[in-house]
Amino acid sequence: MNGLPIDFSFVIFGSHVIRIEPMKHLLIKISLFLLIVTISSCSFSQNKQIPEGPMVLIKTKYGDMKVVLYNETPLHRDNFMKLTKEGVFDSLLFHRVIKGFMVQGGDPHSKHATKDQTLGDGDLNYTVPAEFRPGIIHKKGVIAAARNGDEENPEKRSSATQFYLAQGKVYKLDDVPAIEQNLNSRAAESLFLKMKAEKIDTLMLFQMAKNKEGYDKLLEKLKQKAIRECEKNPIRLTKQQIETYTTLGGIPHLDGAYTVFGEVIEGMAVIDSIAVQPTGLQDRPIENIRMKISVIKE
Repeated sequence: MNGLPIDFSFVIFGSHVIRIEPMKHLLIKISLFLLIVTISSCSFSQNKQIPEGPMVLIKTKYGDMKVVLYNETPLHRDNFMKLTKEGVFDSLLFHRVIKGFMVQGGDPHSKHATKDQTLGDGDLNYTVPAEFRPGIIHKKGVIAAARNGDEENPEKRSSATQFYLAQGKVYKLDDVPAIEQNLNSRAAESLFLKMKAEKIDTLMLFQMAKNKEGYDKLLEKLKQKAIRECEKNPIRLTKQQIETYTTLGGIPHLDGAYTVFGEVIEGMAVIDSIAVQPTGLQDRPIENIRMKISVIKE
C-alpha cells in the first residue's frame, strides 16, 4: 500500500517484522504469508461484536436471516418478540420491495391477500412509541419499524407489526453534503408539522371563517420558525455514519425518522435476493414472498 512495491523478504506479523532469507525457497514465503492472512482473518471475525439482545430467525424461500433485536430499544424489542411467539408473522408477505432501498413486510392483511390486493395499510390496534438512539443508524441489514407519515403521526410512533430490512446503497464522500441537506430539510419539515398540529384549533378557525389569508400567513410563520430553529443546531453526519454509509452502505436519510431496533447478523444476502425480485403495482413482488419468524434466543 502507500505506493510501495510488495517485498516478500519482510512480512509484518502483528507488531513484528519477520525477515525471510533470500536463499529460502519461495514456498516458505508463500506458506508464511497465507498463515498470516488466515490468522488475521480469524482475529477480524472474533473482534466483530454481535449486539446484545434476543435473537429471531426470519425464514424465506430465498434463505434464512438471523436477527438480533437491540436491548437499547426495549419497547420495539419486546413487541417484536411477543408477536413472534404468538405466530403473528407466520405466512405474512414481504409486500413492498424497492431495490437499493428496502424490503418491507408484516401487514396482517397479507396472509390471505389476493394477487391484486392493495397492501400496506394493515396493522394491529396499537402503535409503539418511537425509540431513537444515538449511534443506531440505518446501515445495511438493520430491521426498522414502518409507520404512518409525519402529518398524521408527528410523534413518529411505529406500526405494531410492519417492519422493513434496509438494503440502501454505498455512498461516496462527495455525497455527504447532500445527505446532510436532506436530513436538515426533513428535520425542518417534521418540526413544522409538529407546530402545525399544535396550532390546529387556530387553523380550523381560519378555515371556518374562510380566512385564507390568515391561514396562509400562520402556516408561513410556522414554516419559517421551524427553519430557524433547525438552523441553530444543524444536523451533521458523525464519523461513524460517514464510515458506515461509505463502506457497508444503508439509508442515511431515514436516520432519526424511523426506529431501528435490530440487525441481521447472518444471511444478509437474503435481503439482496428479495430486493431484486420483479414487482408490480405499489412495489409488490409479482410472486409472493412469505416469511416465518421464530425465536432463537430470548
